[in-house]
Amino acid sequence: MTEFQALFKDPCIQKFNPYSQAIFKQLSICHTAQKGVHRLRCSDETCGNEEFQYHACGNRHCPHCGGFKREEWIENRMQELLPTAYYHLVFTLPHELNPLILGNRTTLFKLLFDSASQTILQHSKMPEYIGAECGITMILHTWGQDLTFHPHVHCIVTAGGYSVKEWLVAKRKKNNFLFPENSLKKMYKAKFLDGIKKLDLKKEGVEYDKIIREIGFKKWNVYAKSPFGGPAQVVEYVGRYTHKIAITKHRILSVSKTDVSFRYKDYSDGDKQKVMYLSREEFLRRFELHFLPSHFTKIRHYGFLQNNGKRRRLEHIRMLLQLTPLRPIIKIPVHQRILEKYGKDISLCPCCKVGKLEIVDTKRFGTKPTTNHLLNRFRNHKNKEPTHKKE
Repeated sequence: MTEFQALFKDPCIQKFNPYSQAIFKQLSICHTAQKGVHRLRCSDETCGNEEFQYHACGNRHCPHCGGFKREEWIENRMQELLPTAYYHLVFTLPHELNPLILGNRTTLFKLLFDSASQTILQHSKMPEYIGAECGITMILHTWGQDLTFHPHVHCIVTAGGYSVKEWLVAKRKKNNFLFPENSLKKMYKAKFLDGIKKLDLKKEGVEYDKIIREIGFKKWNVYAKSPFGGPAQVVEYVGRYTHKIAITKHRILSVSKTDVSFRYKDYSDGDKQKVMYLSREEFLRRFELHFLPSHFTKIRHYGFLQNNGKRRRLEHIRMLLQLTPLRPIIKIPVHQRILEKYGKDISLCPCCKVGKLEIVDTKRFGTKPTTNHLLNRFRNHKNKEPTHKKE
């Protein structure tokens, strides 16, 4: 267990709500014997070597999990890419809304998605821009580099659009922007404010009227960035942002008995790399701010990429553009992905280099070992690091 992982067992976590406590519990036992373990034995009887693979927690907030889920997700999205420009838009919310959002996360996160997607789609259908429905992938992030609460959605938007009978390209002669930024800001702000006033929200301890009045006078931020250089850049961006969590272990510099230090980029000071020191309790408080509501979908698709009927629409678009048909989705086993990416065969016995490691027993969290021999093995090897940590 790493120092970062041990941090998730801090006594101050008992102050959090039961849902957050349960998440911290999952993170703290990821890839440990507490979560469960596979016992593997070499298929070569003359070798008989045994190895252990500790189970992953699979929680979407875990700094250790998600790597291979991300790879699989990216591969499935790659074949959906079309020969058109792709733009990056970011819709943010005023910080004055934070107290209200924290008490109504599911409702207001959904309103953020709805307001941003409707704004893009409405612009896309205007004849002066595209005149058809574009494709949108939206990803919710709730953090800034210093772990403060900063809800916003990143959007990947196609420059081309799809109608029932044809594929239309953007009307802009120069591809430096897709839609005018000021028009996006005004419509997005109007849609969100109109939507929030219709919602039945929890307002205890929040000055609701004051917040609505203040954000009504503010300019809202929508960042309309230049288009991606090509499909490779789209994939690279998607890989960095889709399954990202508030902070990864690579940014953590030290964890002591009293505080935590980590690297962050200060956007207000020329994007300089700096080091922040927080008490353990404050670090965990900020980390917990970014736990998503249970079953909340953080990656959503709109326009011709919306899930209902997406494959049928993509097949038609590819036919219109005279592209090859979509390939069937194939689920690639983890060991095959590792072999292709790192050139390492994790099924090969590290002892004899001949036999294959095969699962001979499994102990799952909360269940009894299947044999006394296995129980003894767990006791003897409870501090042993696995040869390969299963994702």
